[in-house]
Amino acid sequence: MILKIITPEKVALEEEIDQVTLETKDGQITILPNHEQLVSLLVPGEAIVKYGSTIQPLALAGGIIHVREQEILVLSDTAERVEEIIVEQAEEAMKRAEKLLTEKQLDAEEYAFVAAKLDRDLNRLRIAKKWKHRTHHTMHLEQ
Repeated sequence: MILKIITPEKVALEEEIDQVTLETKDGQITILPNHEQLVSLLVPGEAIVKYGSTIQPLALAGGIIHVREQEILVLSDTAERVEEIIVEQAEEAMKRAEKLLTEKQLDAEEYAFVAAKLDRDLNRLRIAKKWKHRTHHTMHLEQ
């Protein structure tokens, strides 16, 4: 299967894979070869891509997944490999967003924007911390 993860800025990943696990609005799903056609909304969360004996975790900011035949297309606002996430920067961004939510009078649109950014930063931080104990972020599975 071919997995394409596309953001407004770049093609974050284009690989032939064995499976991918994503977080949809209805829960976590794993796409394997010959999966039925599917269109679903993704929530901010983790994508775990497996090919051969390799695992590649990514942080996604939500989006849309479209599965057809042997192609998986993911459109997301952001997609970051775990090794691209700098924990200290994610923590600082999260603190700034929390401060804005509590200290500044925000209208509904500003509040929604800041809350979504905070959710994205919390997701990035959670995923980075989950995988940081690994010496290589592209891990090899035990055979």
